[in-house]
Amino acid sequence: MPDAALTPYGEWPSPVSAASLVSGAVGISEVQVDGADVWWAESRPDEAGRTAVMRWRDGETQEITPPDAYVRTLVHEYGGGAWTVHRGVLYYVDLTDQRVRRLEPGGAPLVLTPAPPVDRGLRYADLRATPDGAWLLVVHEIHPGAGGEAANVLAAVATDGSERVEVLWSGADFVMAPRLSPDGRRLSWISWDHPNMPWDTTTLRVHELAEVDGVPRLGAELAVVGNGDEALTEPDWSPDGRLLVCTDRHEWWNLYEVDLASGDLEEVVTGPFEIATPSWVFGMQRWTVTAAGDDGARHTLAVAGLATGDELVVDGHTVALVDTSISSLAVDGDTVAFAGAGFGHEPEVVVLDLDAGSVRRRVVRPARELPVPTSFLAEPEAITFPTTDGAVAHGLFHPPTNPDHVGPSGERPPLLVLAHGGPTGAARRQLQLGITYWTSRGIAVVDVDYRGSTGYGRGYRRALKGRWGVADVDDCVAAARYLAGRGDVDGDRLMIRGGSAGGFTVLAALAFHDVFAVGASRYGVADLQ
Repeated sequence: MPDAALTPYGEWPSPVSAASLVSGAVGISEVQVDGADVWWAESRPDEAGRTAVMRWRDGETQEITPPDAYVRTLVHEYGGGAWTVHRGVLYYVDLTDQRVRRLEPGGAPLVLTPAPPVDRGLRYADLRATPDGAWLLVVHEIHPGAGGEAANVLAAVATDGSERVEVLWSGADFVMAPRLSPDGRRLSWISWDHPNMPWDTTTLRVHELAEVDGVPRLGAELAVVGNGDEALTEPDWSPDGRLLVCTDRHEWWNLYEVDLASGDLEEVVTGPFEIATPSWVFGMQRWTVTAAGDDGARHTLAVAGLATGDELVVDGHTVALVDTSISSLAVDGDTVAFAGAGFGHEPEVVVLDLDAGSVRRRVVRPARELPVPTSFLAEPEAITFPTTDGAVAHGLFHPPTNPDHVGPSGERPPLLVLAHGGPTGAARRQLQLGITYWTSRGIAVVDVDYRGSTGYGRGYRRALKGRWGVADVDDCVAAARYLAGRGDVDGDRLMIRGGSAGGFTVLAALAFHDVFAVGASRYGVADLQ
């Protein structure tokens, strides 16, 4: 290999173009398992962002939704949970009208919900089929039009094409995660009210569920869980009928079992890590329990979100995988699948084979072939640095990486500071060619987990309360100064970029600090009030 050329930082020629960031790329999310089949949602930048539902069966992958379908719900605006599969039958929400459709194998879509009086005014999400497939339990959002506030309710949608929708419960401002017990006789869900967000304070509710004249109806209340100062999320039932849920009542979003008789919680998978993530969208799942296999073994799996990335915990033991970002754990019987990405590969669909004492990773939907040699990729450095008020903040530092070029001796590279959205989001622990675009050109990048970010416990996430536009900005400034002081970057050539909540951070940083030479606010919040 020839010696690397001496080239000023920021001027390194790079094989990463803007077009290559999206050409052939797909987003993979919401993996589900139906028998031995593995299903997932696939968003496609090459098709104007359209989301299709895919199925892997017997080694072959097939797009199940029609070519004109765009699977997306607008419930809570951010969506998620727009489809489900039950015994080979697909149910999905189409973006065009927000109506639910049923798609039989080899058939045409059948519309299940009525036409809304207001354009896209009747919305559905978090679909779950009853054991007999006669009904879908959903989060139903009703928009009255003329600027009125939408109502969020739990509802049941008939799957026979009658367009019948029955409201089951409407006792809170917001609901999510309707989850049926395996026998179909108990229903759990999460609710919360203004002014809370689902990562502030929520309540887990459990009721009996029965059919009255063929229609699902709530029965007796079995449990109400929530102390008024905890965020419960990602509830679901194990195959043997136990109800599990994540809560941050003891600082970290860990996994507990609910005692339905007392409402008490018992530890299942706990530690100084986050299993759940903020519920910006429906359909998130980062834990699962398998059914008992031929050997009688039942396995509990959970994602341990750490500062350096995600790790998989199986039956209390950490499993080494190449994935540093794991989402959408799904199971049917003893088949486990998830969406996995790492610092060396983009998202792909993975099936885990759980044998006695071992775990084998098998890819059923590989990521695209990367448009850049792996020599341009480098795993970032997890950094912790001092910030204001005697606190610390965190981030991922991506140094300039290009095998063909080095910077002049004595020169330091420019730095791009990234402020994620949310603000309860987090720096992504996976390959992002959008970052490689900069590092391959000789520009360093730091992805900042400012106070308010998820992944460091409830106290860190709540540290931004009342200080949005202050603490987050201080932390981005501190990250830049820390790296400049360490000699990694040029303190006179600092940039900052962010979108949404991160865009607000950018605007505040430029308005109130003389640190950054330039900033880019992408669809940034400009007025908190």
